[in-house]
Amino acid sequence: MSKKKTFTIQKTARYFVHGEDITKARRVWFVLHGYGQLAPYFIRSFEHLDPNENFIIAPEGFHRFYLNGFSGRVGASWMTKEERLDDIDDYIKYLDDLRDQQTISPNQETILLGFSQGVATSMRWLALGNHSNFDKTIFWAGSMPQDLKPEDAKNALDEIAVHCVVGNSDPFLTEENIERVKTHLNQLQIKAIWHEYEGDHRIPREPLNNLISKI
Repeated sequence: MSKKKTFTIQKTARYFVHGEDITKARRVWFVLHGYGQLAPYFIRSFEHLDPNENFIIAPEGFHRFYLNGFSGRVGASWMTKEERLDDIDDYIKYLDDLRDQQTISPNQETILLGFSQGVATSMRWLALGNHSNFDKTIFWAGSMPQDLKPEDAKNALDEIAVHCVVGNSDPFLTEENIERVKTHLNQLQIKAIWHEYEGDHRIPREPLNNLISKI
């Protein structure tokens, strides 16, 4: 009879940044990509932002894979259903360590943005991480993880501004999905601000700029 065993290893993780000097930027962003994306491409959605005002940090999920077959384009994932609890622990430690390495002062605004699968990742980081306090969080085109304890989720979101963004032609977000997220947040007594834009499952430049002007 076989038995599962585990042990902890060191692993090289990569992330990408956009900005001139993190210590001088007015805003520091952590942006978490969706399923099947890579950080160097995902961060392009933010590269039009003024690098003197905005310092963008885009971590990448550990699990890279070929998107089609055995060659060609590569994507990354934060986790799958296989050994999911270990993967969640691993990426939370990774994100905590990455934030610890940054020189961020209390007078800088910190923003956490999760896109698609990155929404659940960012929510878990907020709830379970050691150093995951932010001024604002943006959940863009994704769903809340249903496995978080309600008290952990509420405590994570109680003191920060919560913004939810959806495209009106996003094929991955049905009205039912959106209502489920709204109900979940309402049950937690979290007053999220909702934003809708003309578009699909992406982060277009104009909706992002409009959002920044409002928040």
